Amino acid sequence: MSDHLKFYINGEWEDSLGSETIEVFNPSDESVIGSISAGTKEDVDIAVASAKEAFKTFGFSTKEERIELLENIISEYEKRSDDLAQTISQEMGAPLWLSNVAQVTSGLSHFKDTLEVLKTYEFEGTENNYLIRKEPIGVIGMITPWNWPMNQMCTKVASAIASGCTMVLKPSEITPFCGIMFAEIIHAAGVPAGVFNLVNGMGPIVGAALSEHKDIDMMHFTGSTRAGVAVAIASAPTVKRVAQELGGKSANIILDDADIEKAAGAGANHCFMNTGQSCNAPTRMLVSATNYERAVEAAAQVANSTVVGAPEDEDVKIGPISNKVQYEKVQRLIQIGIDEGARLVAGGIGRPEGRSEGYFVKPTVFADVTNDMTIAREEIFGPVLSILKYESEDEAIEIANDTEYGLAGYVQSGDEDHAKQVARRIRAGQISINGGSRGPAAPFGGFKTSGNGREHGLSGLEECLETKAIIGS
Repeated sequence: MSDHLKFYINGEWEDSLGSETIEVFNPSDESVIGSISAGTKEDVDIAVASAKEAFKTFGFSTKEERIELLENIISEYEKRSDDLAQTISQEMGAPLWLSNVAQVTSGLSHFKDTLEVLKTYEFEGTENNYLIRKEPIGVIGMITPWNWPMNQMCTKVASAIASGCTMVLKPSEITPFCGIMFAEIIHAAGVPAGVFNLVNGMGPIVGAALSEHKDIDMMHFTGSTRAGVAVAIASAPTVKRVAQELGGKSANIILDDADIEKAAGAGANHCFMNTGQSCNAPTRMLVSATNYERAVEAAAQVANSTVVGAPEDEDVKIGPISNKVQYEKVQRLIQIGIDEGARLVAGGIGRPEGRSEGYFVKPTVFADVTNDMTIAREEIFGPVLSILKYESEDEAIEIANDTEYGLAGYVQSGDEDHAKQVARRIRAGQISINGGSRGPAAPFGGFKTSGNGREHGLSGLEECLETKAIIGS
């Protein structure tokens, strides 16, 4: 790759007003693959002014005009899919197959789902003789993460465009090049100048400037709970809306009427996918005492057979952790798990055999974990699975809910109705039963410290709207 030192503002590529740059690394070999400009508060001011000016007209664009824009974006996105996959694999370490079938396609699916919602959505209607209008909230500040970069950029941008909002996006400084490519897609699709703006940089500077800006009407954030709190605090004085998708520590309850080995193996595979760097990963597996050791053995077998390697390696299942800071956190928490007395049945600290560089982690499984242990409480964000034991179904649900998080949950049962009964009692925003994949248009967001608001499909569109009542005589 190369250096990309300009920002996309008002339909043009503009130089940063600052002089500092940020190096971007390939996590597979720790080499520098390029650099970006570190944005300043002044850069943000210019981008927000552009979005505010564009909103004067785009906020009153027709549904038909926005449908056409989404269709154009989908067409241009499809043309760049291979480029996006290569870029994501290089800057965040996802295996090429995962970049192709999940990282890139998840973003495309959000545009397609939002387009279908927009086609039938009614922005105005009557209620009790009042005229009720759904209007765009205004200028949206967006901060997106490095673990699923296109997924999070696309769901936010698709909802904003469908609603008639304008925006300023700050992608993660760890995965900025796919964001730059996305800006090129937006430009090629003919999105009007100022509707979409991109400023790269660090969260404490660019993110804070967006959050506290008086002309930003809404902050749309995905990231850690710690960073989400900072966004909310900075946004409070201007009383802007804040939608946040934050951390998770999701429980995967395997009931006794499930196929134990199949459910445990699938749960471990899901936990390790994307190198465990998913906020909704099923990182706490709950199994009854009756079937506990069978599940532990099945999960350990999956861990020991999971191929770890660089994105381009043959048969690779998971790649490296995406950055050094996160790699060191994962290693520290694995050691804490050992020190606190959990039984290590697969993996452990250090790189996998044959790897002397890169942020590679051994797929790790801990048994005999109790819910007061650090590895059961903290979001590790790596390929680390904790298996906990329960004596009754009620206790399993109690353990599942005994967490500060509430983003996702999982239930495995031989009886779907039984699984749904348990799912209703889990306090989390999205529950998957019997291996059901997450529907891309299904509402996604959290309870408790996993955030507020919902993304995707209809819920994502309405998150970007305000309600106006017009009352006649």
